[in-house]
Amino acid sequence: MSKIELKHIDKYYGKNHILKDVNLTIEDGDFMTLLGPSGCGKTTTLRVVSGLEKPQNGTILMNGKEIVNAAEAHFAPPSERELNLVFQSYALWPHMTVRENIAFGLNLQKLPKDEVNRRIEDALARMQIGQYVDRYPSELSGGQQRVAIARAIASEPHLLLMDEPLSNLDAKLRVDMRSELKRLHIETGTTMIYVTHDQVEALTMSTKIAIFKEGVIVQVDHPLELYNNPVNLYVADFIGNPSINFADGKAEVGPDGMTITSPLGKMVFPKKDLTDMLPKEKSFDAVLGIRPEQLSINTTRQSPSDIEAHIYTSMPAGSETLVTVKVGGVSLVIKALGITHYNPDQVVYLSIDLNKINVFDKKSTNLIKYSV
Repeated sequence: MSKIELKHIDKYYGKNHILKDVNLTIEDGDFMTLLGPSGCGKTTTLRVVSGLEKPQNGTILMNGKEIVNAAEAHFAPPSERELNLVFQSYALWPHMTVRENIAFGLNLQKLPKDEVNRRIEDALARMQIGQYVDRYPSELSGGQQRVAIARAIASEPHLLLMDEPLSNLDAKLRVDMRSELKRLHIETGTTMIYVTHDQVEALTMSTKIAIFKEGVIVQVDHPLELYNNPVNLYVADFIGNPSINFADGKAEVGPDGMTITSPLGKMVFPKKDLTDMLPKEKSFDAVLGIRPEQLSINTTRQSPSDIEAHIYTSMPAGSETLVTVKVGGVSLVIKALGITHYNPDQVVYLSIDLNKINVFDKKSTNLIKYSV
């Protein structure tokens, strides 16, 4: 059992305010990913939870027990927090074999030899590295991160913290290890906190994601909800590959809903799909947000509502084709399944599902229309 609650955490390095009133609850069994660009505070948050850093303000509870109270200068040492860490550098002992690396921490706990062997074999099996048990880290190449994770889970921690453990791997190994980590989480039920700047890692592995911006948590949500309904333009632009398409427009709010006029034409959205962040003004500047896969492209007009566009570039990528089109001075990227080919300046027609469009208030940047 490992529920973590961070309340009003502030962390300074000198005069630099790194974490700014961070509040975050990580439920028992969560795979919580801390996501954001470099320097946003995600690794510092991980280090504060682990006990490697002390915040200047705030409290942290683990299963209801206070492990940090900055006001009272109470900071439980890492050894009392029942957690383990996997770093980007792996920190394996180069002079020890795989077995000896995994056994090192277990022997410090003075566990019986049979129990140590059982845990080693279990960790090796989970990470599928049994055949490397007598090798040294320098002989493993891409397998070092599996050893580091095996060593971490062998101690059967209530909480597993990982700081960009896959960043040194090539593309194929990264995909393989995402699958392994997700399977590991499902099988063990261990609460995990994972730091990354890679949104694909976050979306594919997490049960929840916390988006950071300059030391502040902007949004915490399930991956699909965060992808479909980003709380503001920052999150919308950060999440998604290729990036979301934006188009400026003018909003008019009436008793039955909202009408947006933009280079993509006039769009009407019902009142039930609007958020409570809708501006009080009846007329204001808005931004349409449309994911590349939510646009359909055809060479002939399929419906009177289809939008005429002109091909700018077409880039086949095997299983999909990324097509950039121009509509009234606006560039839109479309993700089309399969291999297709379009000529530059070719006329095509776009269809958009209005239910899937996000709308943001340009002034506040807040989401004002849900994707449903």
